[in-house]
Amino acid sequence: MGRRTFLAVAGWLATALVATVIGVAAIQLVGESLTGTPGGVRSQEEVARALAEPTPPRPSGTTPATPSSPTAGPSAEPGNRRSFVTPGGSAVAACVPGGVWLVSWTPQQGYRVDDYDRGPDDDAEVKFVGPSGEYELSVRCANGVPVLDPDDD
Repeated sequence: MGRRTFLAVAGWLATALVATVIGVAAIQLVGESLTGTPGGVRSQEEVARALAEPTPPRPSGTTPATPSSPTAGPSAEPGNRRSFVTPGGSAVAACVPGGVWLVSWTPQQGYRVDDYDRGPDDDAEVKFVGPSGEYELSVRCANGVPVLDPDDD
């Protein structure tokens, strides 16, 4: 009985060793696509360049991935847009005929959007709520450019 047990354990160990070696060899053969980041790690300069590039147009009939992006809304010239940031999140606003329009907004990690008024109107606002409290971004148009509403700083 001792010899059978020894052979069973040795056979099991040999099978486990062969399976491990085959798995490691397969991962090395496939390479970085499974074990690394696609395209490698980017430097801060590369990220800044990528963010500065204009976004490619979406094919017609598709909708944005985030619910805060408009599917159809007032159009504004690029110079009439500004970004605003709070500890709770960020928003992009544009001055359009009819007032200010929240183009998009994104809560920071750990925050959520509690309420928003997208506009277009005299003012537009979004409220972020999270572990450090509430942060409200309220914007209006001044001379055709979005600015923070001084009443809600």
